[in-house]
Parts: sequence; C-alpha cells; structure tokens
Amino acid sequence: MQRDVRVGCQTFTWEMLGNAWRGGPDDLLDAIAAGGYAGIEITDTMIGHYAGRPSAFGEALATRGLDLVAFAIGSDSGFTEPSMVEADLEDVARAITFAGAFPGALVSIGSATVMSPGDRAAKFATAADFYNRAAALGQAAGVGVAVHPSSHHNTLLFDRADYDRLFALLDDSVGWVPDTGHMLRGHPDMLDTLGHYQARIRYLHLKDVDASGKWAMLGAGVCDTPHVIDIVTAAPHFNGWLVLEEESDEAASDAAVAVRRNRETMRGLGY
Repeated sequence: MQRDVRVGCQTFTWEMLGNAWRGGPDDLLDAIAAGGYAGIEITDTMIGHYAGRPSAFGEALATRGLDLVAFAIGSDSGFTEPSMVEADLEDVARAITFAGAFPGALVSIGSATVMSPGDRAAKFATAADFYNRAAALGQAAGVGVAVHPSSHHNTLLFDRADYDRLFALLDDSVGWVPDTGHMLRGHPDMLDTLGHYQARIRYLHLKDVDASGKWAMLGAGVCDTPHVIDIVTAAPHFNGWLVLEEESDEAASDAAVAVRRNRETMRGLGY
C-alpha cells in the first residue's frame, strides 16, 4: 500500500434515495466520519445549506476530521445542449470558487448525456467544448477539473469507443475520474482502458457490479479492485484519493451501513 493513499466517500449513495432520504449535509458528514473515511466528495444536490458557504463547510469538515476530495456537479443539459453551455459554465465557476477554498480539492463534472434529438457527433463536440472551457476556468483559479463518465441511460460515455471519441477532443488539462462500476457495465477491457488513459486519471471511484452488470457491494462483484488500484496509484497525476460510492440494493436499504461495510472491505485490502 502506498502511504499517501486515502479513502473517501461519495454522497450519491444517499442522493440516489431521492425523497426517501430526509437528512441534510451534516447527517452525511456524521455518517461518513463514523464509517471511518478520511474525506468526502459531495454533490451540488447534497451540499444543502452549505452552498456558497465554503468556510462554514470547512469548519463542519474539520470538526469531523474530514477533507474535501471534490465538489461534483451535474446539469439538466447533460452538457450537450449548446443553448445551456454558458449557464453550465457559470455553475462550474461557482463550483470552482467553492472547491478553491479547500487545498487540493477538484471539481468533478458529470457524464455528457443525450437530452434531446440530434446528431451524436455534434453532441460530442458540444460536450468537449464545455469540458475544455471548464478546465480552463479551473486552471485560471488553480483548481483541477475532471470528467466523471457514467453508464446510465442515454450517456454519451458508455463503452471504450465513446471514451476514445470524447478524450480525443479534450485538452490535456481535462482530468478523468474513472468509475469501476460504470466502466464494467460498458468496458470488457476496463483495465486496458484505465492503462491507456492513465495520464488523465486524477482520482478513482470504486464500485462493483456482478457479471450481469447489476450493482454489487464492493468486493462482492467482478471488479479486480487490487489490479485497478495498482494502475490508478501509478498514474502520474493521481492525487491520492480512492473514493467509494455505493449504489447496490444494500445501500438503498441502509446507506450508512453499506458505506461502513465498504470501508471495512478496503481495510481488508490494506487501505
């Protein structure tokens, strides 16, 4: 194990519960700290009353011994609608300002997604232009910006060919947050893809799926987690964070218990 590797938790495990989740950001921080994590990646949806208040959020993190790994944002545009690019960039600028208050924190931007009919190549071009401009805003502020692809319905970034197509259009400054669960649902050659685009990796989302692509608890599916970690931790721009995110039925039943179990799984691997 590398000494500088730290384990964080992503808040989508609670966000996916929708109206069934009645808590707020402080409840998330409490559960993640109690689960034994060192850091948190929080989304714009779950930031709650800390939105626009990085100092207050920093105090809340410090009292629980947590660091901010990244501030993650999405958009109803799927980042593929030309008419919404400027508004999306304004959201990115706000996220950069927030993340910039936390040394080393990144802004993670969600997967390009098809939201309306139209030429697929044009949607790739719009998304790439957006990501490149977002990364330029980050560079100017000293904040890294990275893309987090997914495997959900209508994503532009499902299989290796999609990754190849988008990454060919992106500036070197645009980072990547690979997600093992999403990749396994579209990449029979996941390890090869991770190695091929290793230089883009900033940090990692660790999830697991079974052979059919259904979400599974970490270690209960087909992900070769030790091999993935070897590739990611050797990436030249890896920042030291392995972020666990759980979307399985177990998490839907009790998110706090599920993320605690995942942390125990990582300890069993030496992290």
